[in-house]
Amino acid sequence: MGVFAATDDPESTGHEQVVFCQDKQTGLKAIIGIYSTALGPALGGTRFYPYSSEEAALADVLDLSRGMAYKNALAGLDLGGGKAVIWGDPGQIKTEALLRAYGRFVESLGGRYYTACDVGTYVPDMDVIARETRYVTGRSVEHGGAGDSSILTAWGVFQGMRAAAEHVWGAPTLHGKRVGVAGLGKVGKYLVGHLVDDGAEVVATDVNPQALEWARTTYPQVSLVDDATALVAADIDVYAPCALGGALNDDTVATLRAKVVAGAANNQLAHPGVEKLLADRGILYAPDYVVNAGGVIQVADEIEGFDFERAKLRATRIYDTTREILRLADADGIPPAVAADRLAERRMAEIGRLRTIHLR
Repeated sequence: MGVFAATDDPESTGHEQVVFCQDKQTGLKAIIGIYSTALGPALGGTRFYPYSSEEAALADVLDLSRGMAYKNALAGLDLGGGKAVIWGDPGQIKTEALLRAYGRFVESLGGRYYTACDVGTYVPDMDVIARETRYVTGRSVEHGGAGDSSILTAWGVFQGMRAAAEHVWGAPTLHGKRVGVAGLGKVGKYLVGHLVDDGAEVVATDVNPQALEWARTTYPQVSLVDDATALVAADIDVYAPCALGGALNDDTVATLRAKVVAGAANNQLAHPGVEKLLADRGILYAPDYVVNAGGVIQVADEIEGFDFERAKLRATRIYDTTREILRLADADGIPPAVAADRLAERRMAEIGRLRTIHLR
C-alpha cells in the first residue's frame, strides 16, 4: 500500500505531510507524520521501537499523529498534531550520532513539527536531539526544559479517572475502588502513586520483571497479576491501560469486568467500533487522548518558558474536559469517543478558520 492510500482515511481530512528519513551510516530509519497544522505547528513525541515491518511503523505513526491533533485540540493548545517513529531497537542502535541525525531532519521541516519523548525515548535523548534542532521540547531542567513529562501525564489521567468515577458512581474519587493498571512504566508508576494516595485498591501488571519488583518494593499493598489478560478478567472497577496501544479489542471487551476504562496508553481502541462494544456492555470509556494529555500540556508549556504550577493547573482541567465530554455523550446518546472527536473537530475547524483572515 502506498503512502497516499494509507493516509486516505474516509473519516478524517487526511495527513498533510509524511516524511521518510534515512541515514545509513548511523542506521537511522525514521518516519515523521504531520496530520494537521490548522491550530499551529504539529507537536508530538518520537517513538523508538523495533517494528515488525515498515508498514507497521507507518501505520503507527499515522494513527499516533492523528491522535495528537485531536489531543492537542481538546487540551486547548494552539498546536497541531504530529508524531514520529524511529524504526529499530533502541537498546541496540540508539547512539548520539543517530539522534543528532534525526534532529537535523526535524530541523529541516522549519518548525512545522516539534518533537518530544515517547516510548523508547527519554529526556536525555531530547537534549541530544536539541543540539541539532530548535524544534524539540521535553528537555531536561539542566538544559532549560521541563523534565519528565510522565509526571503530568499521570496527573492528567488521574483527573480524567476522577471525572469518570463521578459520572458512574457519583463522587470524583477512586477511594474504595479496585483499579487495574496495565503497565508500570514511565506513566503507570506515577499513576499508581496517585491512586494509592486517593485510597484506591490497586492491581497491576507489567511485562518487565524490574517494573514488578519496583512495585513490590515501593507499594507492597499493590496486588500483582501475571499478565494483561489476567488483569482484564480480574474483579476490578476501573481498567487503566498504560502500555502500548490496541489494548481494547473484541476479546478484551468481551471479558472485561470493569465499569470504567481510563488509562495513559495511546490508541487504546484496536479498531473503529470498539467504543460501541464498550457502550453496549455498559462500560464507560474515557477517551485516551483526552485523559492522557497532561504530558503534551507540559511539553507545550515548555515552548513558551516552562512553569510547572501553570502546566499542572492546565493538566488539572482535564477533569473538567472529561466531565463535559461525558455529559455531551449522554445528552446526544453517543459514545464518549464520538463526543470527544466532535469537540476536537469543531475546535480545529473554528480556530483553524481564523488563519484565513489575512494579516500583514
